[in-house]
Amino acid sequence: MTVSEVISKIEKRIPLQQAEDFDNVGLLCGVPTRNVSGILVCHDALENVVDEAINKNCNLIVCFHPIIFSGLKSITGKNYVERAVLKAIENKIAIYAIHTAWDNDIFGVNAGICNHLGLKNLKILQPKKNNLKQLTVFVPNDHAEQVKEALFLAGAGNIGFYDECSFTMGGNGTFRPIEGSNPFSGQQNIRENADESMISVIFEAYKQGQIIAAMKSAHPYEEVAHQIHSLDNENQYSGLGMYGELEEEMDEKDFLKFVKEKFNLEIIKHSDFTHKKIKRVGVLGGSGASGIKSALSKNCDAYLTGDIKYHDYFLAESKMLICDIGHYESEQFVTQQLFEILSQKFSTFAISKSNEKTNPVNYFL
Repeated sequence: MTVSEVISKIEKRIPLQQAEDFDNVGLLCGVPTRNVSGILVCHDALENVVDEAINKNCNLIVCFHPIIFSGLKSITGKNYVERAVLKAIENKIAIYAIHTAWDNDIFGVNAGICNHLGLKNLKILQPKKNNLKQLTVFVPNDHAEQVKEALFLAGAGNIGFYDECSFTMGGNGTFRPIEGSNPFSGQQNIRENADESMISVIFEAYKQGQIIAAMKSAHPYEEVAHQIHSLDNENQYSGLGMYGELEEEMDEKDFLKFVKEKFNLEIIKHSDFTHKKIKRVGVLGGSGASGIKSALSKNCDAYLTGDIKYHDYFLAESKMLICDIGHYESEQFVTQQLFEILSQKFSTFAISKSNEKTNPVNYFL
């Protein structure tokens, strides 16, 4: 199996279209047509991780954070990024990054945090917007199922944990073939009445090209009457952060001790105590100051994330306990999550989980 074939299977499970626009996800270096000997899954594709891949005969590294992010104009080995990339290229190792595509996945980074805390009734904290569209197409009744099947196979009709969703309504359509036409039914210059079905399906915007192609291929008409509308609906199954509820409410200090134990933390930075019980908890893996206002709007009693700056703590407004548990610490389950997904998908070559420590933060206590 080639690098590109492996990537295709990964992206069917974790579409890169879920990633944020600023992100540098996908194949960062390597030859797509090269056969894969083994996969190493890691958090950061640093030089020591590339060494590990070499030792384990893995020529594809699947990492969470992109080692190449921005501003890379040459690769001469002058810093840790260039040294890692240069060594990977020299040893014919491909590097593939998944980052915010997994952050935005309903089963991704934040689901891992919530599950580790035992939170229930999980919902997306910041649902993605404007990535859903609706297709309406008119088709002869006896071809309706054929067209619907083609749309479903192309990825239309997926809504949350349901697929093959559609709405069909019957009616009567008219058309008149004119000179130059080659009609499926009827004669030129004579108005035709046809019993037709109006089929409506929802789809993610990035699938539009493949869905329209499938629709036209399955449709009998020379000119396919259809409409596409952009929807303002929030996608409740994709977005940054999550929130849920503890089985039982806790005092703030007990909650902090609980989080320290669950995440094996040495310290937690937090805002002033609110002197309220903790029941609803919001989370956002990585740098999550951007989610503070969303967590407040969802009436969260506590919010867990990383990289909180001095002035960010004031945003709590004495209504919510803001907890900085660390960037890496909030994402510490990612490697295991990706390892499990890849192990299920690929059985023809070795899948390894990196043993190398990549967290750059250490504590002297």
